[in-house]
Amino acid sequence: MAVKRTAVIAALASTAFLMVYANAPDLPRAPVSASAAATVRTDSGLVRGLRTATHTLFRGIPYAGPPEGAYRWAAPRPVQPWKGVRDATEPGPLCAQVASPYAGAPSPEEDCLVLNVTVPAPASAERPAPVLVWIHGDGSVGGGSLFDARRLADRGLVVVTVNYRLGVFGGFGYPGLEGSGTFALQDQQAALDWVRRNVGAFGGDPGNVTVAGSSFGAAAISGHLTSPGARGLFHRAVLASGEGMMDMPAGAMGEGIPAYPYYTWRTEQEVRDAGVEMTASLGCAGHDPERALRCLRALPVEELLAVPDIMNAFQTFAYGSEVLPELPEKVLAEGRFPRIPLMSGGTRDEHRLFVGMAHDAVGSPFTADQYERALVTAFGRQADTVKAQYPVGDFPSPALAWATVVTDRMWARGTYAQAVAFGRHTPTYAYEFADRDAPMYLPFPGDFDFGAYHAGDTPYVFEDPGAQKHFTRAQVRLSDIITDHWAHFARTGTPNRPGLPRWPRFDPARAVPHTQYLAPDSVGPVDYALEHRLGFWRRLAEPDAFPQSVPTEGKEPIS
Repeated sequence: MAVKRTAVIAALASTAFLMVYANAPDLPRAPVSASAAATVRTDSGLVRGLRTATHTLFRGIPYAGPPEGAYRWAAPRPVQPWKGVRDATEPGPLCAQVASPYAGAPSPEEDCLVLNVTVPAPASAERPAPVLVWIHGDGSVGGGSLFDARRLADRGLVVVTVNYRLGVFGGFGYPGLEGSGTFALQDQQAALDWVRRNVGAFGGDPGNVTVAGSSFGAAAISGHLTSPGARGLFHRAVLASGEGMMDMPAGAMGEGIPAYPYYTWRTEQEVRDAGVEMTASLGCAGHDPERALRCLRALPVEELLAVPDIMNAFQTFAYGSEVLPELPEKVLAEGRFPRIPLMSGGTRDEHRLFVGMAHDAVGSPFTADQYERALVTAFGRQADTVKAQYPVGDFPSPALAWATVVTDRMWARGTYAQAVAFGRHTPTYAYEFADRDAPMYLPFPGDFDFGAYHAGDTPYVFEDPGAQKHFTRAQVRLSDIITDHWAHFARTGTPNRPGLPRWPRFDPARAVPHTQYLAPDSVGPVDYALEHRLGFWRRLAEPDAFPQSVPTEGKEPIS
């Protein structure tokens, strides 16, 4: 495995996955007094949260034991029960990570496998209430406490947000290491199992659990849909901008980055080879694998975090073990997943964020010459055909031309393939977030048009004052519609209820399968395949169309 390639891909991609983190919530809003404490008994002991006029909040509840020392890179283990009442009024530590401009300060903590529970006021929820478990994106930074779930709780849901091991701590592999590349997935399954056992004590229904995630989090859900360890732990799923069935043409994430047939998945061997290469400088090499692992487990967190690119190099999931026995993309394409209701979609301009972030927003505009070179790199002898379909003069800038090409070829093609795979077998609701004026609140210079960018829809569901202070009235209405759809889907398995725009199922057998277009004052059907020129890309998808790519046998065709 080319570690440099993987690290660069992840470094470019990860910046978008946690956009909501730029404005981490300051909880709670309502004044809280000592008399407002709320105590709940979990299977590990009593926890005390905070009750406000509108919600009850529990934070930093451990769902697994500390993955440190000999338990670094091991399956999550049970929590040691405690005596007395554990304080759950403050967020727990973020899992070990480096600093970033969108997720705040670094964290050296490994004792971080905690979750947060937001409970609606009794007047706004049935008992037991439907449950939504949120798996955050990125995979190398962030944490569950950075997502404010009170808007969803206002709709009557009990919402659980989860920490899981990140980067090298969640995706590491090494010769002889059982579970290589799957520790983040195992953590998430441990959290879901905690929900099954304990959410009833918080007023939630363990028989009605929806798991939701964006980007890396949605990719994880693709894995859970195919993982034996996740069976029965959730009953519906929301996958926002998921990459579970995406491939990547050469250069899509930057010059010099080759094509890759699976954006998210790696073999166990690839991940183990990366582990050997990435840790070669740490003084543990030269021993047999067991001694090398003991050496690596004894290193301080800070020493691991200091290895360049090590967090992003393991921002993937490995298959070929008990956790993920097979390539999830193949399993999904063959329809071998639970018959549960699914909501799946993406944003209209997914790739604008990556192009703007790498070029225009950092003062290095993407030029027409670069567009020509990028087309040749990605599509070889088909470059002129793609250029004729996407002539640079049809776009305000070469950057937006290239962003559109990659959005259509990589993101939309993968999103549509996923909807087709799901829709053939189970109730599926496809969507496209299309607010091209969605607030961009990261500190990018310049005036690049990010459009309906990757992860730009997250603040429309979770509270985020930094974004929502810029909402127009129409955007507030759109946010309410999207949140209402999510809540009703979590409650019933369909996003439809009286008072909301009708949202038919995605049926691949129809000439135009229904995709719900979500934009201010414009909610309704869109011909997603036509909008993203998927017929053109289907005609171009011969095995030899992309030089430098790995063979794509067994890939599910777009239909």
